[in-house]
Amino acid sequence: MRTFETDRERGSTLPFVLVCWTVAALMVLGAIAASDAFLEQQEVQAVCDGAALAAANRTDEAVVYSEGVGTELPLTMAAAQAAVADQLADGGARLDSWSARTDGAEVTVRCTRFVEIAFGWLFLGGQPLERTATASARAPTVP
Repeated sequence: MRTFETDRERGSTLPFVLVCWTVAALMVLGAIAASDAFLEQQEVQAVCDGAALAAANRTDEAVVYSEGVGTELPLTMAAAQAAVADQLADGGARLDSWSARTDGAEVTVRCTRFVEIAFGWLFLGGQPLERTATASARAPTVP
């Protein structure tokens, strides 16, 4: 014989189970998307680091021959930008934009790439994710 109490409780766990499964699925998909974004950031940072090192190693030979070498190798904006462009072309890196600047002793390179990440349609509304990295390098000399 059924009572009114058991009929009222019947079937009430199904919405709870569906909500739990939905939350669990979103957490898994979010972890995958975050991992993909992290790996893309690491790749952009590696490309930017290599470009900064290449630019720091491109000295202004005219200054070196005329004034000699001090504690640091002299760098020019034109040489730094040319070195970054060569490095990025040789490495086959796909960047959407980059910039290089120097203060004469240190080179700073900023690299940007827009990427599609896993499940970006769910978390970003189908928009690409911007990944930007900045790297600095200096080429000191041994006294």
